[in-house]
Amino acid sequence: MKRVSCPWGPLWAGYLDSISGMRLLVLLLVPALALAQRAPGSPLEHLPRNIEVLTHFGERADISPDNQRVAFMAKSFGDAMVVDLKSRVMQCLTCNVPGAAFLRVMHLVTGDYILIGPDHFENVHTSRVRDNELWFLSKEPGASPVRLDQKMSEGAAISKKTLKIAFSQVAAQSPDLAPEASRLVVADLDISGVPKLANRKTVYESKDRNCVLEAQDFYDNDTKMTFSCYEPEGRSSVMGIDLKTGQVTNFSKAPGTYNEVEGVFPDGLYTAVEADRQCELLGGKRGSGNIDIWKLRLDGSGKGFTRLTHFNDYEGGKASNPVVSTDGRFMAFQSAKTTEQAGVGNGILIYWFRR
Repeated sequence: MKRVSCPWGPLWAGYLDSISGMRLLVLLLVPALALAQRAPGSPLEHLPRNIEVLTHFGERADISPDNQRVAFMAKSFGDAMVVDLKSRVMQCLTCNVPGAAFLRVMHLVTGDYILIGPDHFENVHTSRVRDNELWFLSKEPGASPVRLDQKMSEGAAISKKTLKIAFSQVAAQSPDLAPEASRLVVADLDISGVPKLANRKTVYESKDRNCVLEAQDFYDNDTKMTFSCYEPEGRSSVMGIDLKTGQVTNFSKAPGTYNEVEGVFPDGLYTAVEADRQCELLGGKRGSGNIDIWKLRLDGSGKGFTRLTHFNDYEGGKASNPVVSTDGRFMAFQSAKTTEQAGVGNGILIYWFRR
């Protein structure tokens, strides 16, 4: 009998091969998809070898310019603390201040400190926004904070090399601003007598709520500065300004996502970022709740992101508020919960790039 060939034979065989290939692809993807979920438990129970717990309480760490100490807040609207990295001896800097209600503590190159917060606590919103101001605190034991007569928004950029400082303002702190506007101001701290700010200069201004400004870090010998641009719907971009030319650059270039610039690396080529980029894999609501710490190359491409922490891989966990040592050997950051207000932390950790 003569065998009749089927013209669709090769096509049918190809179809079967493609189906088999698709099944294999699905089987390969199933474990990956299963991993793309937040795990139960605490990230503190699964720390990699290069991360260690420094304190079991506190928030908003800041590393001294000589990399010997880490200052931090015991809690929001509370006392400023400092811990020696070698001895691990801890000291309270403001326990002599009745009703201390500070939000941040930052080192000056002189060994003194800048405090940020209200004169007293009224409520979270009023005290954090309208009444937020700058204070000078001497390194001398028992010193009292000195008001610098400067209302400001959120955090400040403090030079690790000079007494230069930068901060932002919104209309709540400066009535001369339009209701939706914000601005960046650079100034010099004069501590030759009674501490005061001098040579205030507005270096950048945003006209509306499409970009609410917050100063972050000086770099490149204080000629440039990073800052955050907070955008509508809980988004944010990593920005930078050349203080000589006034040129502004969007470094993250990731619209629709959350990227808040934090500690800059000493080479000025990279910065740490609080970002929600892992939500692409893990899901969850975008924004400052679901964040982890990423490293971003400051080349303007927006493509040089590298993930550093994996706290958000766990249900309810996040890592935030990183600062980098001036020698580039380590980073201090805080453990936090996704349900807590931005800036609130539950302990300071050290991330070793190299020991």
